[in-house]
Order: sequence, then C-alpha cells, then structure tokens
Amino acid sequence: MKTTESNLVSVQLKTLVNLAKPASLLKLHHSAIRSRQSGGYVSRFKGRGMEFDEARLYQPGDDIRSIDWRVTARTGKTHTKVFREERERPVFISVDNRPAMHFATRGVFKSVQAAKVAALLAWTAQHKGDRIGGQVYTDSICQEVKPQNGKHAVLRFFNALVHSRSAIQLEITLEKTLARLIQHARPGSLVYIISDFRGLNQKAENHLAKLSRHCDVVLIHIYDELESHLPAKGRYRFTDEQRDVVIDTGDNQRLLSYQQQYQQRLEYLQHTAKKLGLLFFQCSTTDDPIEVLR
Repeated sequence: MKTTESNLVSVQLKTLVNLAKPASLLKLHHSAIRSRQSGGYVSRFKGRGMEFDEARLYQPGDDIRSIDWRVTARTGKTHTKVFREERERPVFISVDNRPAMHFATRGVFKSVQAAKVAALLAWTAQHKGDRIGGQVYTDSICQEVKPQNGKHAVLRFFNALVHSRSAIQLEITLEKTLARLIQHARPGSLVYIISDFRGLNQKAENHLAKLSRHCDVVLIHIYDELESHLPAKGRYRFTDEQRDVVIDTGDNQRLLSYQQQYQQRLEYLQHTAKKLGLLFFQCSTTDDPIEVLR
C-alpha cells in the first residue's frame, strides 16, 4: 500500500507529531474557562481543578458541599474545606478505536480522523501547560494513560493511539468504557470523548451524567457521510477484509429504515449532550479537523 493510501486508513506517529504547530494557533474550550487568577480555572463546583489546603470555621455563604464533616464531628464546630488552585488542569482524551471506527467511504478512516482530533487537543493542552492523559479503547482492550506534564506525556498518549495493544478480554462497549472513565478522570478534569458513539444507551448516558457532575465534558462525534445518507440506487459491496456486505439501496423501505435509525441515534446523542450540559460538535471524515476545532 502506498504511503498516501496508508495515511488514509491508519494513523502515523509522524502525522500526529506534525500537528504541534497548527495546534499552537487554536484556542479551545478549556482556555475560555480559565480563572482570572493566574493558572486557575473557574468551575461550577467548589474544588474542581483545585487541591485541598486546609479546614477553617464555617462562614455564612460557604458552599455546604465543602463542609469537612470529619473535622466538624471532632471539634463540635462546623468547618469548611479550603482549596488551593492548581497551576495545571488534567485534560483527559478518550478515543474510540473499535472496528466500526476503521471505516470511511471518503476522506480518511474515522479512526484516523479521531486520532488527529485527539492529537490537536493534546498539543493544545500541552501548549497551555496542562497535564495530558487519555484513554484508547478497541473492542477487546481499554488502555488508560495517566495525565502528566510536558511533551513526553503527549508522546506517550500518541504511542497508545498508534499502537493499540491487543489482549483477550470481555467485550469492551461504550458503556463499559465510560464506567472506566469515571474512575480514571479525576474531579476537575476537562474530558474530551471522541467516538462515533455506537452503543450509546441509558446506562452509558447515566455514566456520562455522573462524569459531568465533577468534570467538564466535550463530546466529539466522528462520522462518515454514508452513515447518514446511503448512495443513489444500486448494489454496493463493503468489506473489512474478513467479511463482505452487499447493500441494495434500491429497496426504498430498507433505505428509509436505515436513515431513520441513524437520525434517531444522532438525535439521542444531541439530546443527551444538551440535557447534561455537555459541549457537542461533529467532525466528518472529510473535514479539516483544524478548522472544526477552530
């Protein structure tokens, strides 16, 4: 396979590294929620993006969620936890690398586009001085990379993107992945979830709701145009080099059912994001990810 063709269907480390320069020009979601104080972040929740400093006597107006119940019980007087702002914020990037992401009818594979978006986000976070970590999952393995500072952290994350490890495990679903994400993304993190969101259900939505209570969450939907609209009438063959599927788009009933199912999945995803207050946007396999993030 030629190098150009290879870049369309598989992600190359060099490609991700070369996105450092264009990423330096991006101003993304997390830069807009920085605190006016140097290095800190504004948050709806006391303690998100902050470290515990000390306990002091409760004062009128203090958030009751910050009450230190252990000190209160020990002293007999109500105490409140005081937090110190962190200089860096954890940025956690979850990337879907399941088989359905290795697909496209135009542009690049969804998996390649997802990796490029993730790389731009990682470089942007690194330029801002934030800690970068992430999660890369296939249908059989879910690998987490602990948030750390510096370029070495970005490269560790890229290595996970390029070299997804294989292992024999139970089936990894979106629901299970989000459950793991809750355990690994510490409160106060900025969490990007890059996926086609196949398998989004009520349980997965519940995990998103729990995650959003303590983290800022951004959903990035990666899709191919064919997934939303089948081509003109005819018979089309698709293959993953192991199985073949032939679709007859001349069957109007099947065509209508396919498009309705896709639209229902998309509307459910959009509704979930809106209901939970999550930032949501889309990126197709033909989009320029730099322009999409910009």
